[in-house]
Amino acid sequence: METNFYRSTGLSLTIGSFLAIVTMILHPAGGDIAHIIKVAVPIKIAHSLAICCLPFILFGFYGLTHRLSEKWKLSTLALIVIAFGLFAAMLAAMFNGLILPSFLSQYSENIEQSQNTLLYIINYGFAINKALDYVFIISLCFAITIYSLLLIRSGKLPKFIGYLGVLILIVSIVGAVSNYAFTSLIGFRIFVFSIAAWILFSGIALIRLKE
Repeated sequence: METNFYRSTGLSLTIGSFLAIVTMILHPAGGDIAHIIKVAVPIKIAHSLAICCLPFILFGFYGLTHRLSEKWKLSTLALIVIAFGLFAAMLAAMFNGLILPSFLSQYSENIEQSQNTLLYIINYGFAINKALDYVFIISLCFAITIYSLLLIRSGKLPKFIGYLGVLILIVSIVGAVSNYAFTSLIGFRIFVFSIAAWILFSGIALIRLKE
């Protein structure tokens, strides 16, 4: 029974990582108001996929938490932090990818007259989205670090996954110190791809468990 549980949660992590990668590939570049209205459909599709991948990832991390559980229950702390991060990601995807294009599309016929007001609203929305992105990034880094250290210490999954998680943390810290733009499209893509790779390896490891 436990093997089936790990396989199902591992498969969930694999599906979630795949959807996250597809999301970032499909995510169009931003632009002015007219451009956002023009690419409203691709934006909505990409962010809908992003929201869809979140429950798969959370369920998968539940299995990983169970696998790495020990007397201090630090893996449970990591799961709670992950939940905060994924909730922030859901809000960011809703605000930036679903609400904003739908809102701007209402003004497609009179952009010129409403441009100044719309720019204020867009800038405010981007500020909210940036804060949510940072909550997501910091939460994922913190939680994956806990998982990685537990993984290295326990050996319950291949240790290279743990070392990869530590490497992601080190690179993220170096990026933060050097003012790397994590919330830009390219910067966020690189971060998501690295996290998706870690999640994918973890999912495959859970699927391949024999005990």
